[in-house]
Amino acid sequence: MSVGFIGAGQLAHALVKGFTAAGVIATQRITASSPDTDLPTVAGLRKMGVTMTTSNKETVNKSDVLFLAVKPHIIPFVLDEIGPDIEDRHLIVSCAAGVTISSIEKKLLQYRSAPKVMRCMTNTPVVVREGATVYATGTHAEVEDGKLLEQLMASVGFCTEVEEDLIDAVTGLSGSGPAYAFTALDALADGGVKMGLPRRLAVRLGAQALLGAAKMLLDSEQHPGQLKDNVCSPGGATIHALHVLESGGFRSLLINAVEASCIRTRELQFLADQERISPAAIKKTTLDKVLQQAGLSLFNTRTPGIKKKN
Repeated sequence: MSVGFIGAGQLAHALVKGFTAAGVIATQRITASSPDTDLPTVAGLRKMGVTMTTSNKETVNKSDVLFLAVKPHIIPFVLDEIGPDIEDRHLIVSCAAGVTISSIEKKLLQYRSAPKVMRCMTNTPVVVREGATVYATGTHAEVEDGKLLEQLMASVGFCTEVEEDLIDAVTGLSGSGPAYAFTALDALADGGVKMGLPRRLAVRLGAQALLGAAKMLLDSEQHPGQLKDNVCSPGGATIHALHVLESGGFRSLLINAVEASCIRTRELQFLADQERISPAAIKKTTLDKVLQQAGLSLFNTRTPGIKKKN
């Protein structure tokens, strides 16, 4: 088996590092393509022994499992480029937020009668083999294809199959979740520094507290609310601290954050369906169709993105 990545950004780098650490595939059997050869992640992949190229077609030709690890609005143009090179052996795995299996299949059906497509949502902790991944199976993908993808993704953390209509919500929760955790940790460390702790120690203690709490929850059958209650002594410091969090709308902010990420994910699908791309993104790709599209229409529009309804 050989694996390819179209896109060589943070996600591709994290997955490759996780896969190789788990021993499921050697870097010599991994190819990745990126038009921007100056990215730090490109240098990192090359250092790990991954075959790097600027040609998406070369990545396709050298791969059996092909991860689409580019921005959602780039996906349609990538599919137009690589569609003629897709063969029966290829398993296409989209990691692009919001891009549906049906939209990918629709593109590839122009070139293959039964393209095998799967959609997954993972997160960056795959780099330390603690990722959270869900996947959905396309119309033409077989049971063995699901098992293969699950074998790969389970080697770098938790992995399970879900119905596709749940994936946008997963994006809002665990896909974006590491950013919520890092933000919370940064704030916790600031609190420690404010109260006199050295920065390095404050960050280490905050990280260990989050790590330990997560492990306690996963290793128990208790509701997180019960575990929270177990820490709160009557009249103690923790319950006073929680009162402050509740007063600031802590829970509501997290719920709203998950909702906002989920809604934006759905908007990204709309943008991908328009097959338009921002001028800033054009500078980061060498796809001919993208450049043609830009020359024809995009620079004549005031604001790229979702059109307002009348």
